Amino acid sequence: MSGHTFRGAPSLDLTARAKPPEEIEDVHEDPDAAVRDQWYVIGSSGELHAKRPRRTRLLGRHVVGERSTSGALVVREHTGDGEPLRELPSQERYGHVWTTLGTPARPLFDMPEFEEDGRRLIICGVMTVRTSPGRIVENFLDPSHFPFVHPNVFNAEPMTEVTPHRVALEEDGSELWVTDRGVDNDNRYRVPQPFSAVLYMSSPGKAGVFDLAGIFPQPLEETVCDVHCFMLVHGGTTSDEELIQFQQGIFLQDRVILENQRPRRIPLDPRAETPNRADVASVRYRRWLRDQGVRFGFQPAAPSA
Repeated sequence: MSGHTFRGAPSLDLTARAKPPEEIEDVHEDPDAAVRDQWYVIGSSGELHAKRPRRTRLLGRHVVGERSTSGALVVREHTGDGEPLRELPSQERYGHVWTTLGTPARPLFDMPEFEEDGRRLIICGVMTVRTSPGRIVENFLDPSHFPFVHPNVFNAEPMTEVTPHRVALEEDGSELWVTDRGVDNDNRYRVPQPFSAVLYMSSPGKAGVFDLAGIFPQPLEETVCDVHCFMLVHGGTTSDEELIQFQQGIFLQDRVILENQRPRRIPLDPRAETPNRADVASVRYRRWLRDQGVRFGFQPAAPSA
């Protein structure tokens, strides 16, 4: 990423943070097992200290992540009054703290790039977005909005044509991949679990090597999420602060669109939204979620008249 060319990145306050749990309304739909049995980020590893726990919410539940004085990580579910209910499974990977309210059927997805020499990890912060996690992932996969929402950054009008892209599942159906090979890029979007997404971009001057940019949405409620962002790049001269400013600026532009999109949940009724050729990734993503039994974040179809 540090060797890529970006134009017109918006300026912003780099202190943008997620809203505290008490500002999130205490309303939620009970998540289905397919959603409970996933790993979710609740904060970056660097922000958890022995004297500064991370008090947040996950799928409508109160969750607290904290460290002991020895550095050991503990994540617990709490009542609304702050009483601990149970200790939750937890792990630290990819610069973040992960936990689950259920029993995941498989380990957290692997990103071997994090073990490669010469990589630089940039934690780009967390922002609260009032929409469902599926809407956030769909937006991440959608290149057609670039010239309209991010003008003069990736593309600009009249350069609005979406290059053909291929959507495929892993053989076991566990992951969704979207390949977008344009004239000047070789972008590959990976959805390794329902509510996480990673973009693999050709690293300039390094054949077959990719820089990574990803999002880990944390559903506080069904239509309110904290979105944790990261970048993993090869060397380069662009500073961490410049990359953070760029990434946050892009996401703040996206947030305006996401929070004004209605309904906030993805509609199950095929008549509610009419897809076009540029929506092939979104259509396949929705079908993939349905096949896994995901209903959390979906708008039920209206009863037939």
